[in-house]
Amino acid sequence: MIDIVPYKSDWPDEFQEIAFNLRKGMGELALRIDHIGSTSVPGLSAKDVIDIQISVKKLDTQIITGMTSLGYKQLKRVTRDHCPPGSPDKIEEWEKMLFLPSSGQRRTHIHIRKQGRANQRYALLFRDYLRQHPATAEAYAELKSRLAQHLADPAMYPEVKDPAVDLIYLPAEQWAVDTLWRQGESDA
Repeated sequence: MIDIVPYKSDWPDEFQEIAFNLRKGMGELALRIDHIGSTSVPGLSAKDVIDIQISVKKLDTQIITGMTSLGYKQLKRVTRDHCPPGSPDKIEEWEKMLFLPSSGQRRTHIHIRKQGRANQRYALLFRDYLRQHPATAEAYAELKSRLAQHLADPAMYPEVKDPAVDLIYLPAEQWAVDTLWRQGESDA
């Protein structure tokens, strides 16, 4: 069963603590460490799982060694994200590594993605768009709650949720373009 809980004000602090340890352990391998997913959006209901994206130069064995030394286990069956409509369909644009904590650690999903790839941008843009559009975030929270309540098979939750996330991501792309254009206009 999927459990969607109301927003917890301590999620950002929990992210900061985890990110500090990741930064210490990963060093220069981590180009950036970002709080992503629903727990990164103030006021948004979510599963009580901190999603973190680590952006790297390349996906290689150094990443695996670094993450396992910090007590994380690689989920080897997850090697890429789904490709949303209209996005680059080159498979390498969606490659990733996913790590889960060992027992006793805070529930997290650590997504390792290559800097500059489509899936790295997707996660950040989705988060930023929801932060700036609270009504969309509220509608998304309602969708997640209904899915969690009514899906008989919890494994189907991400399968059904992914296209809904795409429905947010697609206008977020245009929003990003418009925002950059407006910023360029004000700088002129």
